[in-house]
Amino acid sequence: MRLQGRTAVITGAASGIGAETARRFVEEGANVLVADMNEDKGQAVADELGSDRARFLKVDVSKEEQVAAAVDEAVDTWGALDIMFNNAGFGGALGPLETTSVDDYDLTMDVLVKGVFLGIKHATRVMRPQGSGSVINTASVAGMQAGWSPHLYSVAKAAVIHLTKSASLELGEHGIRCNCICPGPIATPLAAGHPATTDEQLEKFKTAVGKTQLLGRVGDPADIANAALYLASDDSSFVTGHAQVVDGGAFAGKPWRKQGAWITDAKPIRMYRPEDR
Repeated sequence: MRLQGRTAVITGAASGIGAETARRFVEEGANVLVADMNEDKGQAVADELGSDRARFLKVDVSKEEQVAAAVDEAVDTWGALDIMFNNAGFGGALGPLETTSVDDYDLTMDVLVKGVFLGIKHATRVMRPQGSGSVINTASVAGMQAGWSPHLYSVAKAAVIHLTKSASLELGEHGIRCNCICPGPIATPLAAGHPATTDEQLEKFKTAVGKTQLLGRVGDPADIANAALYLASDDSSFVTGHAQVVDGGAFAGKPWRKQGAWITDAKPIRMYRPEDR
């Protein structure tokens, strides 16, 4: 019960990482406001968790008044806000830069960057007076190195990482920690390519991508939920300004088995000894 009596707002909590984190937080004793644009799925998650422990609110994270309303709803319902998990996101604009419209650029940045900014802004107006709190943002390994995802998604996630570090410098003086999680390949509809991905398509994604991973599998939403739990709890009380990579080793480099026989099958070189001279 590492979050006993604490209150969290989780954006993008109707499915995937957000929904699994909501479940994990409630298991650990937290009250959770499930914030998402999908009313049916969001309400279903809240109903599953129980009306005394969870509430649903329709929230578009690109709209400041809606993010502010989510924070206010949590405080009005449970009397505090201890954890803000800015998790909502989507794939954003696709394709070459020359064919990307300004409208698609604006929408991508509004959701992936401005949504995080607004979550930090309105969470900290509550956390600052109480002198405590944990802000967690969902970034990505795509924000640490190019080539993992579409242009604007990579740029946006890099901005989230830097915003996290910059915000931590201000908020730390008020007892508020600010960290982000950088997932690698995670078995969610978003990673598989479409919000309406079927279970069968998701299994095919897990099988195909799992073969390329160091640990032989893609990540599950629970892997990120456990990382969020760590950052939300007192277990990470001395951790702030940190980008926590949770990717099964994908960002570390190419799997040993794929590095070529000249490395994997080479005979070891005997250590040099003075007496060999």
